[in-house]
Amino acid sequence: MKYDDNVKKRLKRVEGQIRGVLKMMEEEQDCKDVVSQISAVRSAADKAIAYIVAVNLEQCILEEMEAGRDSSKMVKQAVELLVKSR
Repeated sequence: MKYDDNVKKRLKRVEGQIRGVLKMMEEEQDCKDVVSQISAVRSAADKAIAYIVAVNLEQCILEEMEAGRDSSKMVKQAVELLVKSR
């Protein structure tokens, strides 16, 4: 799979959020604020995972259809990836 700039930007944003959380910890900021930011990191990572799976699934389905094959196996694998990521 070729990863486009969209997913790379998402992960760079997550990277920045992680650096922000570490800075908050170094500054001994309130636990609630740190946990809130970590939750935002998790949400952003989940969205990146969903995006990668969706784009890959779309590509795989198109390839299967062009080859005249059933794409249900690809859908099942995509669902399994999403479930495993949680």
